[in-house]
Amino acid sequence: MDRSGTRGSEGERWIQRAERVTDAFGLVLGLVLITFILTSLISNTGWGSVLIMAATGATSIVALTSSQAPLRYVHAAIYLSALSLVLAIVGAASGADVWLDLGAVVQVTLLAVAMAAVLIRVVTAVEVNARVILGAISVYTVLGLLFGFTYEAIARVQDSPFFEGAPPLQHGDFLFFSYTTLTTTGYGDLVPSGQPGEMIATFEMLIGQIFLVTLVAGLVSLWRPGEGLKRRREARR
Repeated sequence: MDRSGTRGSEGERWIQRAERVTDAFGLVLGLVLITFILTSLISNTGWGSVLIMAATGATSIVALTSSQAPLRYVHAAIYLSALSLVLAIVGAASGADVWLDLGAVVQVTLLAVAMAAVLIRVVTAVEVNARVILGAISVYTVLGLLFGFTYEAIARVQDSPFFEGAPPLQHGDFLFFSYTTLTTTGYGDLVPSGQPGEMIATFEMLIGQIFLVTLVAGLVSLWRPGEGLKRRREARR
């Protein structure tokens, strides 16, 4: 039996599936927002962490596929997402946080890599359209998630409280602080009590402003709504 033909047909099916969601950054942004809502409202412990990891894994896989990442990277993302989900399930069932932490490290790393692929796709796009802008917004939104996860990880390992004079915090509080820092809103109700929180928060502020001013604003200035539709009409004529 010739298995090479079977493998070839499977590869072709994967390519066809990938082409359906190429540059589907609107879908990516939707999944990012779902992940944000879940991480804001659900405690990142027990079975809640399983749901959060499932949403994060789906976001990473779709982001890599939409970015036209090589097929082997998409396959690797699927396997790693499944691994992190299994670790989260084991942690939720056993009550051992170490499994949840391991799964979270895998999933956050995968999300960062997926967003890097989206960013590369955005900055190398030949034409600036609505999908490209949605891709840039997706990356910007995920930056807030990644910094929020970083702040919470630091709070878990350091001896002193992460925020100065703050009451017991929920998972969503770290995300709230992250996004107010990323956008330089700065309500002032949550303030890092020292290093390395202050340093990372400053770094996030710089990245947030540079990203908006140099990339998102630049893409919007180059966007010509309706230009693609106009060219398609002219081609038909």
